[in-house]
Amino acid sequence: MKPLATLALAAVLGGCASVPPGTELTPAQKADPWEGWNRKVFAFNDAVDKAVAKPVAEAYQKVVPSLVRRGVDNVLGNLGDVWSTANQFLQGKFRYGLEMGMRVISNSFFGLGGLLDPATEMGLQRRSEDFGQTLGRWGVGPGPYLVLPLLGPSTLRDTAGLVVDRQADPSRLGAEQTDRYAITALELINTRANLLATTNLLGQIALDPYTFVRNAYLTRRQDQVYDGAPPLEEMDDDGAEPPPK
Repeated sequence: MKPLATLALAAVLGGCASVPPGTELTPAQKADPWEGWNRKVFAFNDAVDKAVAKPVAEAYQKVVPSLVRRGVDNVLGNLGDVWSTANQFLQGKFRYGLEMGMRVISNSFFGLGGLLDPATEMGLQRRSEDFGQTLGRWGVGPGPYLVLPLLGPSTLRDTAGLVVDRQADPSRLGAEQTDRYAITALELINTRANLLATTNLLGQIALDPYTFVRNAYLTRRQDQVYDGAPPLEEMDDDGAEPPPK
């Protein structure tokens, strides 16, 4: 599903998710008013993952030597660092923007086009940023939680940011459409292979994988937007959360 179509669908769902005036919602209901839809998409994604994505990622991890996989990961990471650098500057984080720019230059020139990662050894830490984080930095709220077909967990804000992020995706470097598809496929396989251990653990510890993934995603994104220091929740004098307005 194209991002713009997803946004249109989200708007329709938003109209269907209204509740009667005065109804008090739990924090989970506020964050995930489209839970019914999201669970169906989550189940669809899980089925596709088990049937296609996971077996391909496992084969990739088994067949491709670790040195080659590390090189692919480094190159894709270096290309992603270019967009992260731009977002650091868009957020007004000039120091981190300069550091990320130096990281890209170091890995591009001294790391053989990004195959190696000398920047990390030089103390230039990767600080990944995307346009969803940039929107959050300037006060745009996350909006409702949204599970995207094939792409997974997101929010309305992050979905809008994804439209911009795609314009800077490494696949754009492909001269032909087939090249772009190949780069996108490599990105997806590499990402899924890197998550094999995490998803295997998820299946073992989570009674409700949907809720676990949703809460983990929302917490992680808030942490990313506020650089590890999210604001504290407002409390009443007795220490309880204030009632919904």
